[in-house]
Amino acid sequence: MTLACTPYDSDNQALLTPPESNSQAGLAPLLLTVVELVRQLLEAQIIRRMEKGVLSESDLDRAAESIQKLQEQVLHLCEIFEVEPEELNVHLGEFGTLLPEAGSYYPGEEGVKPSVLELVDRLLNTGVVVEGNVDLGLAQLDLIHLKLRLVLTSQPV
Repeated sequence: MTLACTPYDSDNQALLTPPESNSQAGLAPLLLTVVELVRQLLEAQIIRRMEKGVLSESDLDRAAESIQKLQEQVLHLCEIFEVEPEELNVHLGEFGTLLPEAGSYYPGEEGVKPSVLELVDRLLNTGVVVEGNVDLGLAQLDLIHLKLRLVLTSQPV
């Protein structure tokens, strides 16, 4: 069984890669998009710390080399799965896209139409705490109780 996804729009089309892309790739475009999202988030944090002057030259060199290697690996995986790197994105309808258009975002600058990556980068930069309780049950019996506290930040806690 092969899964193929196409961009979402108001005409209720499916989600993910354009129809002209390789439908044999299955979930590869989605997984590669998530890896690219993480890579771009890491790159944004490196840029922010570089501009604040908190990275030494050796730290900056190591970080730049690692980001470059990760980008090369993503491009290599795109070749293996026959996915065009430009297709790595998820269209979320009215919410926009998961990744910004190439060259349209620089950490710390607000875009006109922010992508999910930009919003997550801002959250990481400022920090957010989420607390909650979850009760899971069956047959009107609470069987599992979860108390959650999530701290999401790029700053040391």
